Amino acid sequence: MAPANHRRGARVPGIVLVGGSGPGPRSEYLTEARAFAAAGIAALVYDKRTVGYDRYHRDFGALADDAAAGIAALRRTPGVDPDRVGLWGFSEGGWVAPLAALKSGHVAFLVTLGGPGVTPLRAQAWSLNTALGHGGAGYRGPGSLQRAVAGPGARLLAGTGLFPSAAYDPVPLLERMRMPVLALWGAKDVQVPPADSARIYRAALARAGNTHLTVRFLAGAAHNGRATRTGFDRIGGPVEHGRRFGAPAPGYLSTMTAWVRRTTAGRPAATSPAPVAAPRQAVPSTDPGSTAAPPAVLQLAAAAALIAGFAAGVGRRASAARSGLRRCGRALRWCGTVTVAGTLLLVVAVYATQGRAAGPALLGEPVPWLVLQVLGAATVVLAAAVAVQSCRAHAPRAALPAVTGAAFLAWAAAWSLLPL
Repeated sequence: MAPANHRRGARVPGIVLVGGSGPGPRSEYLTEARAFAAAGIAALVYDKRTVGYDRYHRDFGALADDAAAGIAALRRTPGVDPDRVGLWGFSEGGWVAPLAALKSGHVAFLVTLGGPGVTPLRAQAWSLNTALGHGGAGYRGPGSLQRAVAGPGARLLAGTGLFPSAAYDPVPLLERMRMPVLALWGAKDVQVPPADSARIYRAALARAGNTHLTVRFLAGAAHNGRATRTGFDRIGGPVEHGRRFGAPAPGYLSTMTAWVRRTTAGRPAATSPAPVAAPRQAVPSTDPGSTAAPPAVLQLAAAAALIAGFAAGVGRRASAARSGLRRCGRALRWCGTVTVAGTLLLVVAVYATQGRAAGPALLGEPVPWLVLQVLGAATVVLAAAVAVQSCRAHAPRAALPAVTGAAFLAWAAAWSLLPL
């Protein structure tokens, strides 16, 4: 998209737009492209590839190759100054654009919007927990569904290998960015942690020796720089593929275009010595430890071993004198199995449904999680009761309920099911 009014023979700066996750047709970014063109900056926006990119596979290297090819094409375009061509990366494009800049070697500047400073899995866990908080859940530390989602649930998902590029770390690339950088986040971003990402950007670019970093938080803006009240809604703007994108937030487009014009005029802003005041994040952003996640089959095997332990704890044949033991044993089998299986299913469902499976909240926790916590506490009590009765009755495998109960207690604490 070329500027409409520029002097004949004069060469203009250019920018290649790298979209966020999903199918990313170029129509989603025409507002930004038109704003750049209106400011005298040639803009190249393209459809995202469909080969080698889907829900379960993300090749950031291939996406970066596409962006680098865009840089090369724009630099060859008549009327564009090849030494003043930069990149704009939105969301997932914030992971891709720095890699494309290194692959190209001819990127004069970099603009990111909603660029994650954390791994994809950490960003996803934070986004889900923010959504749970918006639905009424409170981050209470141990014993909260949000802690389970951010920790063991994230590690289980990473262990399946189905979460693409779960542990991709943007920091090593950011530490090699020496061109001027404008990093923007919506103050109401609910998809990547804006304050943590900005802090990571500042630290990484400082280590790179970059003295031209500008950080801005856009008031009243969502993840995509569009107007919002809560971060979850959008105000005005076009509807694309059944989704309202929202009108550009005040200052969003003008901040970008003014910065690019100043930078390409040879007057890049120096890094401010004091960090810009960051918005408050509703929930903490924590590293789930996905790089050390055991394979999912081992994590599921541990859960299956618990269920088997509950089932084998009390023999099915027992005398009338042991009828109370049998009743407790049946209750333990039912309660333990439902608790372990239900915990895994709920956390996985939260990831699969973008948090909707958690349902309504009560007393600061989603109702299904409260039910599982009650069942978990009952499982501990029943395991203790069965262990005591088994010892008194000299039942076979008398030690198994105690061992299973202790193992369940450790498992429930690790999954943040019980506030231990």
